[in-house]
Amino acid sequence: MREGDYLRYVALGDSQTEGLGDGDDANGLRGWADRLAEQLASAVPGLQYANLAVRGRVAAQVHAEQLRPALALRPDLATVVAGVNDLLRPRFDADEVGGHLEAMFAALTAQGARVATVTFPDLARITPLARPFSPRAAALNQRIRAAARRHGVVVAETAHHPVVTDARLWSPDRLHAGPLGHERIAAAVAHALELPGSSDAWTHPLPPEPALPWWRAAGAELRWVAGFLGPWAGRRLRGRSSGDHRTAKRPELLPVGAQVPLREGRTK
Repeated sequence: MREGDYLRYVALGDSQTEGLGDGDDANGLRGWADRLAEQLASAVPGLQYANLAVRGRVAAQVHAEQLRPALALRPDLATVVAGVNDLLRPRFDADEVGGHLEAMFAALTAQGARVATVTFPDLARITPLARPFSPRAAALNQRIRAAARRHGVVVAETAHHPVVTDARLWSPDRLHAGPLGHERIAAAVAHALELPGSSDAWTHPLPPEPALPWWRAAGAELRWVAGFLGPWAGRRLRGRSSGDHRTAKRPELLPVGAQVPLREGRTK
């Protein structure tokens, strides 16, 4: 096997890594981790891939629920992406969240895995109503970078590039990437890992499009509040999560193109 070829890839995380916004529950979710696995398998057809991510999970839950199964799969490549759900909670502690991420970085790298992660964009550049979360995202990104340096973790710096907050990369809920966004995240991680055929093309801006008149932009904000922010806040107040009663979509290592068996107790 050539240096940089990977045979076992395991993805840990929340809804972005699970693939929300890229497909649907009825027909299957793809997502950036699936897309990265497909790129890896094009170079190493024997690649085995597992995705342990579950929507709605905060960093502490990813640490508690996914790290041990990930270690048991003995990956030679792992991605760890979590923390956005923490950012959106009323109580947020960047040191606590960063500590959970660092514990996962440490355990996986100590076992010999190459680990990659990403930084997060400023949510206020996606929707102005998210401006109060900007300092939180900046603080979490600082913790991610520092922990990654200490453990030799590869960081895809998605936070730095304006294209990352282009609305065309996001699904209508503005919390999850759309298909084009997942494609760009996969390309960013591939570039950070220096995979063959990767480049910085993922940073390039999309063609310009006309700006919306102010009244249409305001109407879009109101529809977003009613259709997405309101229901999300309602779940939080009731102590519910979109990931309740769900388990990982791909809990075992399988060839990338293999059909994943539906296990008892798993919500599809």
